[in-house]
Amino acid sequence: MAKVISVVNQKGGVGKTTTAVNLVAALGSFNKKVLLVDVDPQGNSTSGLGINKREIGLSSYEILVEEQPAIKACINTQFENVDLIPANIQLAGAEISLVEMKKRESRLKNSLATVLDNYDYIFIDCPPSLGIITLNALTASDTILVPIQCEFYALEGLSQLMATVRTVKRMFNPHLDIEGVLLTMYDGRLNLTQQVVQEVKRFFPRKVYATSIPRNVRLSEAPSYGQPVKYFDSNSKGSQAYEKLALEFLQHNGDKIVK
Repeated sequence: MAKVISVVNQKGGVGKTTTAVNLVAALGSFNKKVLLVDVDPQGNSTSGLGINKREIGLSSYEILVEEQPAIKACINTQFENVDLIPANIQLAGAEISLVEMKKRESRLKNSLATVLDNYDYIFIDCPPSLGIITLNALTASDTILVPIQCEFYALEGLSQLMATVRTVKRMFNPHLDIEGVLLTMYDGRLNLTQQVVQEVKRFFPRKVYATSIPRNVRLSEAPSYGQPVKYFDSNSKGSQAYEKLALEFLQHNGDKIVK
């Protein structure tokens, strides 16, 4: 049965989608069957895996609003062992549609139950907010992975995120835990970076990955070609960093590494 991980941080521009797309691609290359669920109305994970948002059939909108089973929305991507449930701008209206629905926080969880046995890991790329869509993701997840950029405002809003996590644990999902905290846009030459790292480790003791993700031009270019960086430029620092993160992730989960 798949482990479900939400990639979440309500602050935008921290590398959520970059991490979701590139981590699933790296895990797929290690022979793990992975599903990426895009629940961000911007649909960047969808286009980042080479899927045209204007040509998709069922999406995460139908899962959340119409209670379609996830198995009907899964798309095989061109990348090894990676499937996708896509998103498009239609999802922007889901928050309003869900407000008055019964058990609105459990719709994604109930839908994903139809595919849990088909994958090793399911990742959910969350929107940069703490609304009903993110609540659905947290309710459906076993753990959360929190990307944090190594910049001045890195910790801004994290108290609110953790308060939301505690609320979800108390009301909907008592087993929700932190998978790990990932430092992104890392530049070890800067004093500010070192200060942020120290603060993050103080805020999340024993949860920060040893692997960090550097600023990397190839990592920024890959989405415009609809490819994870591993397929765009496997020799780049960005690709190597996500491969290293995938190895660390698998080791933390006690999973066998098959190349």
